Amino acid sequence: MIISPIIISLKVSLISTIFTCIIGIALARLFTKYDFKGKNVLEVLIILPMVLPPSVTGYGLLVILGKYGFIGKLIFNVFNTSLIFTLTAACIASFIVSLPLMYQSCKAAFVNMDKVYENAARTLGASELKVFFKITLPMAFPGIISGLVLSFARALGEFGATLMVAGNIPGKTQTIPLAIYFAVESGDSRTANILVAIVLIFSFTTIYSLNIWTKRNCK
Repeated sequence: MIISPIIISLKVSLISTIFTCIIGIALARLFTKYDFKGKNVLEVLIILPMVLPPSVTGYGLLVILGKYGFIGKLIFNVFNTSLIFTLTAACIASFIVSLPLMYQSCKAAFVNMDKVYENAARTLGASELKVFFKITLPMAFPGIISGLVLSFARALGEFGATLMVAGNIPGKTQTIPLAIYFAVESGDSRTANILVAIVLIFSFTTIYSLNIWTKRNCK
């Protein structure tokens, strides 16, 4: 009862964070380096889940990923399966709500870094790809790590959107926040207290470690 939600939460958080990291860095680099039509609108759409109520984000995903939604219908027709009430849906929900944190951290890191080193590398004949991996990423590393940790913590604590699209299926989609909610609702305070303590300890340790690491690496 207690172990299963922990394993599922860690699995969902790790999977979503991997995609959040890759896509967040790519989007942040794209939006800070280039100007194009519709850029502001797209950026708002990326950040929007950070300020919307999780239930609203979850409902939007339900409409899109549902059997009759654009993506859901396509997947159902091609693979004859539904995304709703699956671990995949939980990962997608966690990805959507944590992406803004990764994007904002990476964007700040890219905007605030000194462009002199990038320009110097280009002058010496380095390709844009080499400049990005050899100069840009290492210089933006503290911001990327911050975004990564915060995104993982956000994914671990995701509740509303996950409940809407993945449901609360014990052993399949029941994450820690869902287990806590339904444990309280059913009067199982012991399970709720244990899970709350685990989340509090983990979250405190994560943020504390990030703060220590940031202070040491920003001196």
